[in-house]
Amino acid sequence: MSIRIKENVPLAPATTFEIGGTARYLVDVRSESEIEEALEWAREKKITFVVLSGGSNVLVPDGGMEALVVRLVGNLWGVSGSEVNTWAGSNLLLLIRAMAAQHLGGWEKLAGIPGTVGGAVRGNAGAFGPETKDFVTSVRVLNSKDGAVREFTNPECNFSYRHSFFKDHPEWIITRVLLRLKSVSPEESARLIEETILEREKRHLQNVRAAGSFFMNPVVPREIQELFEKEKGMKSREGRVPAGWLIEKAGMKGATVGGAIASLQHPNYLVNTGGATAADVLELAQKIRDAVRAKFGIELKEEAVVLE
Repeated sequence: MSIRIKENVPLAPATTFEIGGTARYLVDVRSESEIEEALEWAREKKITFVVLSGGSNVLVPDGGMEALVVRLVGNLWGVSGSEVNTWAGSNLLLLIRAMAAQHLGGWEKLAGIPGTVGGAVRGNAGAFGPETKDFVTSVRVLNSKDGAVREFTNPECNFSYRHSFFKDHPEWIITRVLLRLKSVSPEESARLIEETILEREKRHLQNVRAAGSFFMNPVVPREIQELFEKEKGMKSREGRVPAGWLIEKAGMKGATVGGAIASLQHPNYLVNTGGATAADVLELAQKIRDAVRAKFGIELKEEAVVLE
């Protein structure tokens, strides 16, 4: 067996939340064949599996996971003209910077989004307008049930706001992504990357113990859109307003449960201030949902993946 299965591995250090118990088993994989080997091992052991990559946008339960955690690791890619063929486990920011050095870009506003390319595709991650879908040509996937390998074209990925086909069908594991970028000046691209990261630091929280935005920005009635637009002096996009704004208007900015807080800088970031448990985060999230529902009649939905 070419893969190394580890037992009783703490998962908190493997996530940006730094929360959660241990994995009964964990394996790091760097190729499709290693994923297949890991899945075959799990089948033989009659144990479930969970795919984990960059560790952002996920909350691990306090009791850990009686499963094989398959972690995609390694930064692997190839370039042909304006196309980039990358391993799903590649770090997104690292890849954006590496492509800038090779005169390829156009996606600099995605810089600073935590996690991997595969995770960005799965959740159609976006920032300041552009979304991951804008740069995806095709996605290579492995079916965990029957071992089939398939290439999905961009339309077949069914991308929408923070959504893709793969969110609805977790049996399809993203292994590689083909991206099409445009020719750029390395110096200009590097400047845009750093400007984007600085803007994220103003608007969001960087390098804190959080999953990123915990809730998706919801579509709201026109009167709430108008209230947001009047107060903030900006148009709502696609009928949506920021979840963080709703949380603040509902009086939940700075709300705490145990070691978890709705950030005073960006209340849609539920932050582990130290010693927070998954139960703390879930209780805080429920209080926020209840407050926003009571104030606006709007149901917030998680962007973060809550594992069980």
